[in-house]
Amino acid sequence: MATTVPLLLLFLLLLCRVLCPAAAPAHPGYLETEPCGGEADLTVVRREEYDGGRILDITHVYHEYMPSWDSDEGLGQFLWLPKSMKNGSLANNSEMKLPAHTGTHVDAPGHVFQHYFEAGFDVDTLDLHVLNGNMLDSVCRPALLVDVPRDKNITGKNCL
Repeated sequence: MATTVPLLLLFLLLLCRVLCPAAAPAHPGYLETEPCGGEADLTVVRREEYDGGRILDITHVYHEYMPSWDSDEGLGQFLWLPKSMKNGSLANNSEMKLPAHTGTHVDAPGHVFQHYFEAGFDVDTLDLHVLNGNMLDSVCRPALLVDVPRDKNITGKNCL
């Protein structure tokens, strides 16, 4: 009896293999389309506005010479490609390493107040509704709109 169950399972597997057509693809519709990663003309679209203009991305582009906390030389190399399809890897896998206070970022309350740090206030505790401007729906305040070209910094001169 102990050998009957494994033999029965083996028989069922062989029966399924014989009855299923070997040449039929799992997804027949895929054969008629371009293969993934084909030679199509690829265009990268970088968006600066989201949600109909309610959220604006003001992030500066990262580069090795940009200012970085506690460094006179700038950020330096911050992006590597240790695994590359060009070198035989199955996928491209990049690694990024940079100080937390590099580029456009939001400081956690614990960054400048020790008692907040000890209590565990980090960026996960910030209210995204406030950061994304939902408070403007209920509180209207005077504002200054500054039109600064994408490749320029916001300075006091822009506001005069």
